[in-house]
Amino acid sequence: MSGPTGENTFLHELKTVVAVALTMAELSHSQNAGDLPVTKWLHDPTDIERERVELRGILAAITELENGSFPFRT
Repeated sequence: MSGPTGENTFLHELKTVVAVALTMAELSHSQNAGDLPVTKWLHDPTDIERERVELRGILAAITELENGSFPFRT
């Protein structure tokens, strides 16, 4: 089994970096902020959720590119 090459190597590495960032975002909100007063929140839960949604969108786009789907090419 051979690893990805060329453009696929870049996409594979990018996907790995984004997946790690998504995992870190999910772990950073492991406690239930709703149980704490707002003054004790380390991060705004809305910002964390927004970041997770954005990272999932990036992962989906990378997956499409890896699968050869190029919707913007004519």
